[in-house]
Amino acid sequence: MPVVYVISDSLGETAEFVARAATSQFDSGDVEIRRVPYVSDLHHLEEIVEEASGYASVLAYTLVLPEFKQRLKDLAAEKSIPTVDILGPMVEAIGQVSRQSPRLEPGLLRKLDEQYFRKVEAVEFAVKYDDGKDPRGLLYADVVLIGVSRTSKTPVSMYLAHKRIKAANVPLVPEVAPPEELFGLPPRKVVGLTISPQLLNEIRQERLKTLGLTANADYASMERILLELDYAEGVMKRIGCPVIDVTNRAVEETASKVLEIYYKGERHGK
Repeated sequence: MPVVYVISDSLGETAEFVARAATSQFDSGDVEIRRVPYVSDLHHLEEIVEEASGYASVLAYTLVLPEFKQRLKDLAAEKSIPTVDILGPMVEAIGQVSRQSPRLEPGLLRKLDEQYFRKVEAVEFAVKYDDGKDPRGLLYADVVLIGVSRTSKTPVSMYLAHKRIKAANVPLVPEVAPPEELFGLPPRKVVGLTISPQLLNEIRQERLKTLGLTANADYASMERILLELDYAEGVMKRIGCPVIDVTNRAVEETASKVLEIYYKGERHGK
């Protein structure tokens, strides 16, 4: 039975996928694929080639370090074993057109994949724990945003998610007690968002118009807004959390400020 050795200085998933795609083109399908991941010393290559010499084999590899690639080719040539450099030609072609030198650092694709999945996980987290849907999620959040309605809690949470930060948010309403979980969190994990009453009044009036409601509803009245902001301020003081005034701030600006607070808290562990 032919054997394809998939040799990588990382996990080897890329090379294995290509090898399986290639073997699917043969009717018999009678080809074994053996993945050899995390090859980190030249002696390991000697062992692989020695084992492969006992079979009708092919050595497919995604090694990025030149000395490893050359050593594998030399060893394989001595045993008359064909080799396939899966990444090399593409890396060289990109280097030519970009006029840049490759980083030649093993495992970069894996790191990119991990970052991508962390981002997806953070986005799903933000959606699941938006608007105080499930207080249990607050315990697993990196950051919890609190504030009255229309202080950009949801868009800031989503922006943070794209930075791989798990953000939950809780609306503060005088008639509804905040979840007890909120007061058990370290103050550094909670960020309060506040806004000027005048701007909030304008935002809420526009919101009512888009909903087809009258702009003089209690939701947008100045009396109601002052009541809510005063209540929210009391909750924030009770928690002892930092507060950001989002008046005339873009979502990106507010999120950057939250990130600054978050990373400063991570460094100092407060």
